[in-house]
Amino acid sequence: MPTGRIVKALSGYYYVQPDDETQEEWITCRARGLFKKKGLSPLVGDQVTYELSNETEGTVTEIKLPRKSELVRPPMANAEVAVLVFSVTEPSLNLQLLDKFLVHIESAGLDALICLTKSDLANEEEQACYEQAEQLYRQIGYDVYVTSSKEGTGVAAIHQALEGKIGVFAGQSGVGKSSLLNCLLPGLNLETNAISQKLGRGKHTTRHVELIPLPGQAWMADTPGFSQLDFMQVEAEELSGCFPEFRALAASCKFRGCQHNGEPKCQVMNAVEQGEVSRSRYDHYLYFLQEIKDKKRRY
Repeated sequence: MPTGRIVKALSGYYYVQPDDETQEEWITCRARGLFKKKGLSPLVGDQVTYELSNETEGTVTEIKLPRKSELVRPPMANAEVAVLVFSVTEPSLNLQLLDKFLVHIESAGLDALICLTKSDLANEEEQACYEQAEQLYRQIGYDVYVTSSKEGTGVAAIHQALEGKIGVFAGQSGVGKSSLLNCLLPGLNLETNAISQKLGRGKHTTRHVELIPLPGQAWMADTPGFSQLDFMQVEAEELSGCFPEFRALAASCKFRGCQHNGEPKCQVMNAVEQGEVSRSRYDHYLYFLQEIKDKKRRY
């Protein structure tokens, strides 16, 4: 049977890009009922086997397992890298939300690439802010790229970083994800919308998950814009492990399973006091920790 990758899922249909390079058109497929019985749903990014009913239609018969990764939001399989797109202005750079995205990406086991967009629109104060953020996240170990879709700056570097990978673009709505993808693949012409001056955020221009082929054998998903994430997939005990700068320090804490929240001889808290760990990152950690505990109590 032929094989391929699901590149789009919409209204119960799965659009499969055949592995056979001579077959350029997607195959429109339904999924066999046996997946539902097994509690398994095909996802964008899945490598599958399918059975043809005619030249352009067929049925997904098998999903190649195990998946390299599986995201709940957006629903996607086998992603290797997440490009977290945050604007330095319009809307303003939101570091708490960025840290929240990073927690989810770390929890999912993906590599994270931080992209700060709209650098050409930043005033002096905003430029100082994003330069400090760039330095902070680079010190932690994240790759950070400052870009301008309008001027094309930083786009080539991101292109190179994504070669041969399957990834997902994520971030707050209105930050320029679609504009950046349009720069990465000229002629793509994804829909973009201006920022609402009243609300300070953009309209959700992307309404489904779709893998877009980029030069260099890369596949990237432009996902629906959203501004909030929940922590249903992250346990309180796992949270500190999603902060890379905490991990090495945590091994030296007095108590195993230390949550770095008032325990004696906590090395993470000590590092914060010594200025070795960012106070803002630690404050965000405490905020997320409380959010997780509150949510678990409600459920």
